[in-house]
Amino acid sequence: MEEKITLCGDNCIECPRYNAHSEEQLQKVAELWYRVGWRDCIVSNEEIKCEGCSSHKQCTYQLVECTKEHSVEKCNQCAEFPCEKIRSMLERSGDYQKRCKEVCSLTEYDMLEKAFFDKENNLRK
Repeated sequence: MEEKITLCGDNCIECPRYNAHSEEQLQKVAELWYRVGWRDCIVSNEEIKCEGCSSHKQCTYQLVECTKEHSVEKCNQCAEFPCEKIRSMLERSGDYQKRCKEVCSLTEYDMLEKAFFDKENNLRK
C-alpha cells in the first residue's frame, strides 16, 4: 500500500482533503471538517485545499519546528521520542477519533481512520 506519512503520522494518500480536487469534493471536505470539529465554520474551498505538508506551513503540533531544532527528519529519530508534543498530539487524535465515530457515516469514518487514526504506528516507521 502506498503511503505518504506526515510528521504527525497522518497518511496523505488516504486523506480526503489531500485527494479533493474538484470544487464539489472540496466543499464536501469543508463540510465534513466542520462537522467533525476541525474547523469552526465551513471554510472556503481555497482554505480547505491541501497539497501536503511543507516547511512554509504552520504545523498545528509544532513538529516541523521541533524536528529542525533537534536536527532530525522524523520525530522517531529524536532521542526524546515520544515527547510531550507527540503524547499530546496522540491524545488529541484519540479525542477526534471518538468524535468522528459519533458524527460520521461508516464510509466517512473508514476514510478518516485510514488517513488519521493510525498515527502511532505510522510514527514508528
